[in-house]
Amino acid sequence: MSNRYHEYSKSNSANRYHEYSLQSGGKSNRYYEYNKSTSGSCKKLKEMLTKSDNQVCADCDAPDPKWASANIGVFLCLKCCSVHRNLGTEISKVLSVTLDEWSEEDIDSMVEVGGNSSANAIYEAYFPDGISKPKPNASIEERTKFIRSKYELQEFLKPSLRMVSSKSSFRSCVSSDFSSFTVQPHQKNAADASRSIGTLKVKVVRGIDLAIRDFRSSDPYVILMLGQQKVQTSVIQSNLNPVWNEELKLPIPQRFGALKLQVFDHDTFSADDIMGEAEIDLQPFMAAATAFGDDEMSFDMQVGKWLKSSDNALIKDSTINIVGGKIKQEIHLKLQNVECGELELELEWIPLQ
Repeated sequence: MSNRYHEYSKSNSANRYHEYSLQSGGKSNRYYEYNKSTSGSCKKLKEMLTKSDNQVCADCDAPDPKWASANIGVFLCLKCCSVHRNLGTEISKVLSVTLDEWSEEDIDSMVEVGGNSSANAIYEAYFPDGISKPKPNASIEERTKFIRSKYELQEFLKPSLRMVSSKSSFRSCVSSDFSSFTVQPHQKNAADASRSIGTLKVKVVRGIDLAIRDFRSSDPYVILMLGQQKVQTSVIQSNLNPVWNEELKLPIPQRFGALKLQVFDHDTFSADDIMGEAEIDLQPFMAAATAFGDDEMSFDMQVGKWLKSSDNALIKDSTINIVGGKIKQEIHLKLQNVECGELELELEWIPLQ
């Protein structure tokens, strides 16, 4: 055997081995590109799971859900997941958070909905008398009845929001519901973005145990900000537990974010000192306002909830109710970036005439 034959055989064998390894387990460029895309999508899903409302089952509040309905946009426990499977994929497409491969479309659907709180703000808008969510130890019969009523029959939605076909997803339900104030990708015009869709009336009720910024007390006032808009309360002299009961109004534009607030101590001869701040997520309130705010309701009921979590400044869950025909939300906040202080407010929706 000549040296030339030996070199050719060695080279050819190496090439064949290289081709085989790529086909049967070697990592090609295409593999790495796919893996990079998949890992990015999984990261979005894991980020959603860090939110406190997504750390319990959307239907029974059991902890640590490992399943999800991709088209509805909620995280589920194993027991509720089995009921969802029986609804059929046209109503609920069930996937394992840890075991199944998720498509970009499925993950985008979950992200678009926002998770348990956003979905439940629609699907659990109000419960008729005698109806409540099942507990984590509920029977399969109780779960089945509740879940079918919630998603398939849509008995807890406002009737006018019920889908023409129960085979549609949550996204199709809210697409028209939120279209009046959700920004579409093609909306670039500043005038369109700032057009008012209604008015937010904020009643600044009182402050509790506010921080001392003067010798023994403070002269507090509150500033509210929504986008470029800013309004403020009057100054109350020398009071760490001030009662304002002042009503301030802010037009809500089509493109809106969180309602931001700051508490300051008024100083005559120097810059005012900050006494804490907080943000209010308006999405749950606006979901309820859009669903119920234009109707004349003759009875009072709960129509939504903003849940206390480590991601917000709530001291307790904040419920959204119809009171005397008006959409209202009572909010109790712990002021942030300050040693102490709380603030109580009430939101009210004023629709366009």
